[in-house]
Amino acid sequence: MLENDIQEILFTEEQLKNRVAEIARQIEADYSGQEIMFVGILRGSFVFLADLCREVKLPCTLDFMSVSSYGGGTTSSGQIQIIKDLSEDITGRNVIVVEDILDSGNTLSYLLNILEHRHPASVRLCALLDKPDRRTKPVELHYCGFSIPDAFVVGYGLDYAEKYRSLPYIGILKPEIYGGE
Repeated sequence: MLENDIQEILFTEEQLKNRVAEIARQIEADYSGQEIMFVGILRGSFVFLADLCREVKLPCTLDFMSVSSYGGGTTSSGQIQIIKDLSEDITGRNVIVVEDILDSGNTLSYLLNILEHRHPASVRLCALLDKPDRRTKPVELHYCGFSIPDAFVVGYGLDYAEKYRSLPYIGILKPEIYGGE
């Protein structure tokens, strides 16, 4: 059972649901009467994005990007690669990039720069989790679910080796599972 690999639950299913609703209310206040385009960063953001877009009561569209800087490891390699680009043009649109976790900031800094050059009306960043202790590049975070310590977390879309995404909560993975100290 995947649950046996969890050292500690950081956020329960109920806490996640409540925080997603709070973020949705913030977005609605900021974009009242406007249409927004959510850009989900695959794969980790898909559960959060699904819950968020159902909760936001504004006209919205969805698109996805897949960006990699991790390879098969647990820390960023610094080499950023766009695996899947947007299908839609974002010119003149209000874009909210939805990410599972803001860590070093390297990948998101690179990605936000690319998107800004595509002439959207606005670009904002929404991350479920923020690890400020790991930041090496400054990135403005407009909507944040939770700030977390520097621990390896899984669940609610976040994975290790493509496992644990289906857990309904966010937990710290036991270090012996991924070879950590």
